[in-house]
Amino acid sequence: MSITFNYQDLIAIFETTFFNEFNTKLICGDDEPIYLPADDKHLSHRIIFAHGFYASALHEVAHWLVAGEKRRLVEDYGYWYEPDGRSIIQQTEFEKVEIVPQAIEWAISVSCGFKFDVSADNLSGIEINRLAFKHNVYQHVVRYLNNGFSTRTQQLVDACGAFYKTAPLTKEMFSYLEMK
Repeated sequence: MSITFNYQDLIAIFETTFFNEFNTKLICGDDEPIYLPADDKHLSHRIIFAHGFYASALHEVAHWLVAGEKRRLVEDYGYWYEPDGRSIIQQTEFEKVEIVPQAIEWAISVSCGFKFDVSADNLSGIEINRLAFKHNVYQHVVRYLNNGFSTRTQQLVDACGAFYKTAPLTKEMFSYLEMK
């Protein structure tokens, strides 16, 4: 049996799980993803993901789950982002800060039954050691599985697991060698 992954389902799961407590909406956008805090024109905080892509929604939600209370009051959580075309040094820094959100994204993906692969997010042609990056993300997932996720992350993992009827997460569900 094949599961169809509709971003509208993820929006509904997110809203049911978090809107009342965190006044935050997950929104399908037409352009690059961005997080925008509430302002004079928008009463709710907005996690805007790209072009209706389910994977983009999962990734942007993972960043929201990492961000603390103060960071959730700042556009894009106050983090820097260097677009495609990063140097080796910039790419290394990018990967360091992406390990945590991508580990969380992987856990949420598995709780949905959705295929995950890391995103090095750099198509500029520089040599990227994707296997090393995958291994680092995997190590972080294992750490979370051993020590527990944050409360919000666990809430979303549980909500997605209930919606998609997936088993509770175990280490055996994760292998960086089996990614795309």
